[in-house]
Amino acid sequence: MYAHERMAELWTISNQRSLKNSEKLEMEICQQANVIYCWDWAWFKQLSLIADETNDIKMQHELCARLEELHWEVMVSDTETL
Repeated sequence: MYAHERMAELWTISNQRSLKNSEKLEMEICQQANVIYCWDWAWFKQLSLIADETNDIKMQHELCARLEELHWEVMVSDTETL
């Protein structure tokens, strides 16, 4: 399960009852992972747009590859930790 999926599950649970301390900690960890992922994703997307605007095709391809790696890194780390 991915962090964002677990975060959604915990949010749903929190609407039915108070979260246990362990669930609160898990929610915080998921939120931190999500923030880091979003900032990294936005950074690489912005760099990719700049590469596109400057016609730097090589750099744009490298950044797109990095975005793909970031996507897979998150998927692997989520399945390892959750």
